[in-house]
Amino acid sequence: MRITQVETFTHWISWCNWLFVKVSTDEGLYGWGEGSLHGAIRSVETAIHELEAALIGQDPAGVERHWQAMYHAWRWRGGPTLSTALGALDIALWDLEGKRLGVPVYRLLGGPFRERIRAYASHWLAGVETPDAAYAGAQEAVRRGFTAFKWTAFNAERLRENEPREIAHATALMAAAREGAGAETDIFIECAERLSPRSAVLAAQALSPYRPGWFEEPIPFENAKAMVALQRELGVPIATGERLLSRWEYRELLEGGGCKVIQPDVMHAGGLTEVRKIANMADTCYIPVAPHNPGGPICMAAALHLAAAIPNFYILEQMEDERPLRDELCTIPLSYRDGFFELPTAPGLGTDLKLEVLREHPFRPQPISGSSELLWH
Repeated sequence: MRITQVETFTHWISWCNWLFVKVSTDEGLYGWGEGSLHGAIRSVETAIHELEAALIGQDPAGVERHWQAMYHAWRWRGGPTLSTALGALDIALWDLEGKRLGVPVYRLLGGPFRERIRAYASHWLAGVETPDAAYAGAQEAVRRGFTAFKWTAFNAERLRENEPREIAHATALMAAAREGAGAETDIFIECAERLSPRSAVLAAQALSPYRPGWFEEPIPFENAKAMVALQRELGVPIATGERLLSRWEYRELLEGGGCKVIQPDVMHAGGLTEVRKIANMADTCYIPVAPHNPGGPICMAAALHLAAAIPNFYILEQMEDERPLRDELCTIPLSYRDGFFELPTAPGLGTDLKLEVLREHPFRPQPISGSSELLWH
């Protein structure tokens, strides 16, 4: 069996482009990958086709060997664009290998450790501005079966205008959400890098009575030492890592104790091959993994297989508003029930794609957003 073709497909979905890659062979088998980077998606697409030279004509077996060949082609000039391209191709090769052997990918990864994958509703309570709306939104998450949800607590512009008032506003919404969700539901706080080491401590003190499950990226991710120092002072667990691209980038954060939960992204951090190694490294520090999972159905499936196969899995991000489209796009949709996804049993990732569903979703250039939302005070 030899790899004969690498194809890419891009489709605009509400806030970003989904980018799928199809790796085909001379025996009719093919695998699906995804590299839906928020931003420079055309650059990712170009990088995929630049990396395909390492695959065309090769036997697809031996995913680690292919990963090493592609990684060393870009390691000295990499970054998220090429790492995402590598991730997309890596996922496709795992899908292809599972299909060739007739087993789900999580079995190739050594799993499953579990047969149901706990998920949380991400970007929940979007647009909520009153305690009554926060209470109702939290109740809706519970009604849908979720045992956890995440919401963005702080408005960047309002923080700049009046920080104490915005923290007080977030606290009132959190109190109402906790009442609506009940004591047994985890509520995670997306900080979106909008706080500083000083204001993060103030915000954590205000929200702590309502038991936030984590503060996600309270400060910008680049300075691991700053994150380490903040976690020592913060009374709330820090979750971070969605923008870290390799085990080497995680090393300082983990060794320093800079977080209580890591969030590697299977699309952006070099695919399943690399993220499994990141998870293993985190396991030596007793840190659980909550995969960052913002993409389409192939990203979701890959993250699910990873979650099944690592011992230190915690919880999986779920873009709940996009679930109907993901289900429509899949020939075998993932089964969700009572806050958990059930493991697929079909070979590979467990589904094919019906791209005709996305006819009305053509590629659209990503709007440019700068760093004006980040706060440095």
